[in-house]
Amino acid sequence: MQTDMQVDVDSSHRSGVVTLTTDFGTRDHYVGAMKGVIATLAPRVSIFDITHGIPEFDVGEGAFAIAQAYRFYPLGTVHVVVVDPGVGSSRRPIAVAAEGHLFIAPDNGVLSQVLESAESFDARTVASRHGLDSLSRTFHGRDLFAPAGARLAAGLSFDEIGDRVRDLCLLPPVAVARSTGRVLHVDGFGNLVTSFQEADLPERTGLRVGAVTVRLRSTSYATAPEGQLFLITGSSGYVEVSLNRGSAAAALGVRAGAPVTLAAAAVCDQSANEAS
Repeated sequence: MQTDMQVDVDSSHRSGVVTLTTDFGTRDHYVGAMKGVIATLAPRVSIFDITHGIPEFDVGEGAFAIAQAYRFYPLGTVHVVVVDPGVGSSRRPIAVAAEGHLFIAPDNGVLSQVLESAESFDARTVASRHGLDSLSRTFHGRDLFAPAGARLAAGLSFDEIGDRVRDLCLLPPVAVARSTGRVLHVDGFGNLVTSFQEADLPERTGLRVGAVTVRLRSTSYATAPEGQLFLITGSSGYVEVSLNRGSAAAALGVRAGAPVTLAAAAVCDQSANEAS
């Protein structure tokens, strides 16, 4: 990953699409207010929700969500990511151009997984002049991030968004360090998406989560024995700990961020099919 490289962010390459990723949920008016700001400033732009179900203040879950989804949108899309426990503090609002996409977010690590896999990127602060005239201390999603994203989607030059940044706040890399990883995400079915990839797990090797070692592997959710924990490579490319017809997260009592370790290879075929 390199910074200060030439990144194609010419305004003529904007897709006319803005995505939203937040921890706001859908009960309150927050998402609707952000969409209203975008529609006012860039009425021809299409707005898509990636998710508003990020657990409150969970920057790591936000980083996973945007990294998994952004690449399926057209090049030139603007992604507004607001998981912002530091709103109103000295944390910086940033704009990032990477992999042919533009991102608006707080500088708290929520773009870490996007940048970890990017060949190069250009990061800038978001100048307050790109926000609304009145900037609240508690709702920068509406007052700064949404309007800045709308202006970029409508053709604002990336060079005009603010000054270049070289010291971004980044979370620890996802890449597995030797035999230790972590749970990156818990989905709505209770599947534990780990930081391990299939190539990280030699044959008969298992994953230990909490007090349980899971060795059984399956190529689909349906073919795993019902009620048994198993490992599967999910659509994200990461190995998941799953429970057929149940929630692995509930069964194991773990959340995103929990440590996951590589278990020694089983010594016999029978143990390779057990979760202990």
